[in-house]
Amino acid sequence: MMTSHDIRKKFLKFFKNKNHAILPSAPLIPENDPTVLFTTAGMHPLVPFLMGEPHPAGDRLANCQKCIRTGDIESVGDKWHMTFFEMLGNWSLGDYFKKEAITWSYEFLTHKDWLHIDPQRLHVSVFAGDKDVPKDIESFKLWLSVGIPEERIYYFGRKQNWWAPPGETGPCGPDTEIYYDTGIPSCGPGCNPDCDCGKYVEIWNNVFMQYKKTCEGKYELLKNKNVDTGMGLERITAVMQGVNEVYATDLFIPIMNKIKSLATKPYDTSMEIIADHLRAATFIIADGISPSNLDQGYVLRRLIRRAIRHGKRLGIEQDFCGDIAKIIIDEYKNDYPELQQNKSEIVMELVKEEEKFKKTLNRGLKKLNEIIQKNITSKVIPGNEAFDLYQSYGFPLEMTIEEAQKEGLHVQANDFDKMLKQHQQLSKDATKGKFSGGLADASEKSKQYHTATHLLHQALRLVLGEHVKQKGSNINEQRLRFDFTHPEKMTSEQLKQAEKLVNEVIQEKIAVKCDEMSIEKAFKEKAIGLFAHKYGNRVKVYTIGSFSKEICGGPHVINTGSMGHFKILKEESSSAGVRRIKAILE
Repeated sequence: MMTSHDIRKKFLKFFKNKNHAILPSAPLIPENDPTVLFTTAGMHPLVPFLMGEPHPAGDRLANCQKCIRTGDIESVGDKWHMTFFEMLGNWSLGDYFKKEAITWSYEFLTHKDWLHIDPQRLHVSVFAGDKDVPKDIESFKLWLSVGIPEERIYYFGRKQNWWAPPGETGPCGPDTEIYYDTGIPSCGPGCNPDCDCGKYVEIWNNVFMQYKKTCEGKYELLKNKNVDTGMGLERITAVMQGVNEVYATDLFIPIMNKIKSLATKPYDTSMEIIADHLRAATFIIADGISPSNLDQGYVLRRLIRRAIRHGKRLGIEQDFCGDIAKIIIDEYKNDYPELQQNKSEIVMELVKEEEKFKKTLNRGLKKLNEIIQKNITSKVIPGNEAFDLYQSYGFPLEMTIEEAQKEGLHVQANDFDKMLKQHQQLSKDATKGKFSGGLADASEKSKQYHTATHLLHQALRLVLGEHVKQKGSNINEQRLRFDFTHPEKMTSEQLKQAEKLVNEVIQEKIAVKCDEMSIEKAFKEKAIGLFAHKYGNRVKVYTIGSFSKEICGGPHVINTGSMGHFKILKEESSSAGVRRIKAILE
């Protein structure tokens, strides 16, 4: 049986043989992309380079990228969806295009030296074209040329086979998707890869960025065309191991076995939810996030608490999150050393959150008992009261129903469901921008803020000490937000000093210099290397006079004189041991 580790290794070796530079996975927390809370695809860390900036490693790149997609959180528990997943990807930055991408995809999947999948089980889709962009006949012909017959090539519309950034303008283009026939019976005469019946599973997607959408809504051909591909490791592992769900692969079996050993109630989808959520939580904490009520910390807290609730459904009464995390760390530590390096912190955060949530649930139980006594005569608990319990205490509906039944009460579950759907929709609308997969803003204002984070980082190190390290940043057109390690609140004098240092550099109108060099040379030259494990062999180093030297992907201003006046608006706690500064450029 081919293991998930074998598949990772084979994929990277295949593309190394095709002259691709192999990059390490970037962190789950985007370095300077305000459009997303997490890295949701392999292309996110490469956005500046897909937009035309030269990459230090060259025009052909490949890696295995860890990703988080919170849009799938309610779907977790079925056979194929996950919150955390690994994406195998290869990219061409203005080098090769459709012919090579399609030919190599087919070769890697079917050749006996690689995955050796039966070609008869592969189906593909290509863009059908519309009034704005013609049908992708080129991809259709290329699939025919490698051996996929016409009856297994499908033309689909924009919803299925078109990639575009969430904004109104920018690079875009058709994609071609590869599906695997699982062998289960078709759902009917019209069964095809666009069905949800489970017969076909999408395993690989090749995006061809060949157009630019203008402000007038026209599609112009790009001078430099890019290829951006993605193949989910978990899905291709399921295919290679002959199972019809990702949770039955070697990536999940040790985790699932531990959950089964703890459960006192029969197997159900709660086991998959716990396995997925704690796997995601383990990786998020390893990249420096702690549970909180804001941004990434809020998502992390939601994942952990949802796992605990489903543990209760399985009859798991003892604390279990830390124990499962240890298994996850052990399974992944060779491919992601940051897990082993941060093991004690990961386990500690999970144990703390589990203890905190159990106290909250106990308070919820007391509140539920009050609700039961109030409604003992009517024998009905209204849906809104059950929902208030869920929203205020994280008290799940099934626990409310279970406790109510003991006293002979009925819960209006339908009303609860309506309120929950409404709440989820509001939450989705409120965070739409943050969870969408967008291209980082490369406007001049964002370049100014990006450069300002470098200056602020160094200023804080000079004022507070070299223990200060960046833990995250978020930039938009209006302000910057900068998280950094520091054990206590900054004094007003310290804030004034940091602000003054930044403004002095801006007023000196210093040129911002960019050099490409090896990672070893960068560290030798004392460049600050945040998230050091994410960098490849060659990196960009941005130097601002004698003040700041950092490894970074950019983009930055050419001269600090264009930045205006730097002003700190607020300094506050972000999480334990991490402070947050919000600042503007006037």
